[in-house]
Amino acid sequence: MFSALVLAAGLSRRMGTNKLLLPFGERTVLAQVITVLCQCPLAEIVVVAGHEREKIEQVLGRYRDSALDNLTLRSVYNPNYAAGDMLSSIQTGLAAMRADCDAALVTLGDQPQIERRSAEQVIAAHVPGAVVIPSFNRRGGHPILIDRACWPEILALPPGASLRELFRAHIQWLRYVDVDTESVLRDMDTPEDYDQLVHKRP
Repeated sequence: MFSALVLAAGLSRRMGTNKLLLPFGERTVLAQVITVLCQCPLAEIVVVAGHEREKIEQVLGRYRDSALDNLTLRSVYNPNYAAGDMLSSIQTGLAAMRADCDAALVTLGDQPQIERRSAEQVIAAHVPGAVVIPSFNRRGGHPILIDRACWPEILALPPGASLRELFRAHIQWLRYVDVDTESVLRDMDTPEDYDQLVHKRP
């Protein structure tokens, strides 16, 4: 069983406003990410909230009021979100996963161009004990799939540690999957990033 872990706790300092709540087409950025994930072979979506938690919950509430078939959508709170540390949100999400979850699809909440086909490629490439990373033109992107066997070492990392450094120390974990879309590389941190994504500029 696979779950998605959506990182949605950040302060959006460089954007100047909560980037996850910005409009993206007919939805918000976060809603667009969740909409795509709802189409993937997942049993659960866990959104890690922090900054403006109540507004994030409002976005999720619109989905809970509709039919999600067998998919569970819930949120967990990262009390350390203000430190701006992505690792703490990943640890919060992993610790909250169901006991029968085999792997977590770690997804950026600010990646509204996420595509179902690339996410499904990553899920389909699951191997026990591996971290599956989508690659476009030899550049790794998101979402990544982390098998449960890797979680204990991630959960044991101290504050300020780097997930990237852990992966470097465990090269044998890494499995890259070539995808044909650069959307796996494109998130948004600044108003310029947002403008490029909204207008689909290169």
